[in-house]
Amino acid sequence: MSAAAAKDAGPPGAGGGPARGLPQILFALALGAAAGAVFYWLTLPLPWMLGAMIVNTLAAIGRLPVASPVRVRPYVVVVIGVMLGSGFTPEILDQLGLWTLSFLFLGLYIAISGAVVIPYYRWVGGFDLPTAYFAGMPGGLNEMMIVGKEMGGDDRAIALAHASRIVIVVALVAVWFRLIQGVDLSDRSQFGTPFAEIPGSELVILFLAGVAGYALGKYLRLPAPMLLGPMIVSAAVHLGGLTASPPPQELVIVAQVFLGTIIGCRFVGAAPGTILRAIGLSIGATVLMLAITFGFALLLFGMFNQTLEQVILAYSPGGLAEMSLVALAMDADIAYVASHHLLRISMIVLMAPLVFGAVKKRAGRRAR
Repeated sequence: MSAAAAKDAGPPGAGGGPARGLPQILFALALGAAAGAVFYWLTLPLPWMLGAMIVNTLAAIGRLPVASPVRVRPYVVVVIGVMLGSGFTPEILDQLGLWTLSFLFLGLYIAISGAVVIPYYRWVGGFDLPTAYFAGMPGGLNEMMIVGKEMGGDDRAIALAHASRIVIVVALVAVWFRLIQGVDLSDRSQFGTPFAEIPGSELVILFLAGVAGYALGKYLRLPAPMLLGPMIVSAAVHLGGLTASPPPQELVIVAQVFLGTIIGCRFVGAAPGTILRAIGLSIGATVLMLAITFGFALLLFGMFNQTLEQVILAYSPGGLAEMSLVALAMDADIAYVASHHLLRISMIVLMAPLVFGAVKKRAGRRAR
């Protein structure tokens, strides 16, 4: 089946299939919360997000009546942004110059990943050139879907490829650290402080950081503005000593359940066969990307003066919010990991359309 065969129902989770309402959203969230509780009991990595993500992906494949609370996503991501910003300390400012080499090699990583994965989608997946190109670039789902459609690609196939990639990367990387590396994930204290233990004045500061960051991100038109704006403002107030508290633990858990549910429900409206094929293709593409990630990490982590684990997290082709949460779960340097994912997405959003123009011209000359 070619990529064009997936166009009929529109983008996954948005307009495909029957109309979905509040009961379906509540059912999806209930499934997510229940699965998160089970994953938490099993001390699995990122239990609340992974549990909600996996159970709702399965529900979408099984055509259960689930729907995405996608309109709440900006506010959910604000909470995560404030939480990530709380991990910034004054010591981090001294390390930015040491990350230059790591940033430079990130560009090479993107180029090699694209050179390997785009042909994979072209020849193994049978996608046309625009669809294969924007499905194979390790960029943000929304950005690649929008730009890819403008360039003549199949936005539904692109969205399915990236949604599958995020699910697989987050699951594989988190499980790798838990089962292979033996990282102890039973301590959840890094995911916030209980609500009752945070002074009222600091709760107000955290709330204002979220509100101000939300406005700042939109005003500056930052990539992932609802995440980066609050993260920047939260980092500023924590670096300035106005508060030492992260967002309440209970709120962070709710945010992760919502985010996992939204990711899983991206498959709603797609035919089960289309979903399974997209996941199957994405497994191959993700294995290729992660092999390149592990190769870079093994060869270069000593040169970067970073641990192997941190370079793997920084170079893994997952989503910015999702991989930052994995970094938090692993007690890694959030600033190092998040800054690399921000740079990766920014570079791809800026350069991918320009490079595609050259690729398309070259392909046109060969076809003559």
